[in-house]
Amino acid sequence: MADAAAARPDEQAPQAPQDLVPPGPLGVARALLFDTYILAESREGLVIVDQHAAHERIVYERLKAELRARGVPRQLLLQPEVVELDPADVAVLEEAAELLQRAGLVVEPFGGGAVLVREVPAVAGLRLELAPLLADLAEDLRTLGSAATLEARIHRVLATVACHGSVRAGRRLTLAEMNALLRQIETTPHAAQCNHGRPTYITLRRRELERLFERR
Repeated sequence: MADAAAARPDEQAPQAPQDLVPPGPLGVARALLFDTYILAESREGLVIVDQHAAHERIVYERLKAELRARGVPRQLLLQPEVVELDPADVAVLEEAAELLQRAGLVVEPFGGGAVLVREVPAVAGLRLELAPLLADLAEDLRTLGSAATLEARIHRVLATVACHGSVRAGRRLTLAEMNALLRQIETTPHAAQCNHGRPTYITLRRRELERLFERR
């Protein structure tokens, strides 16, 4: 009898704490749209979060904080990875080897058209595909040129690493992962925009939603 009573919908236990709407500006995740946009309910209304743009900003700010504190920590690859590149890109990366090391990447020339990657940034949540990352880094450094300050160059490297290593659009997050991302955004500097200047989230206030449905 007790088991049957416990199964009745009208006698279910109160909602778990994670189902309540927290006081923070980004609220609580309710769904994932197109495997890209987190739909969250806040006390103000509906919040739509671009998961990649938001995580990119989080990772970038984390890398900058590590750099300021004690340097970006590095993780030794169990098996160094050989990455084939255009010889011109190899030359750019070889010249910038010391700068890359400060950003957490240990890269060595490996013949005329390849590099050997021995270490990568040891930052939680970072997932790197090295070939496209290194090609983009070479292009970034070539575009900036030697006239740019060291700080500008290393911050560009960190921004590119953050972009490549962040949660991608198309990855299906769990509700727990979505809510963890929301909480991190709320405590991250400059969180309203990604490293490229795009918005990380937008808010439709309840009053705006009511106007859309002609309830006001």
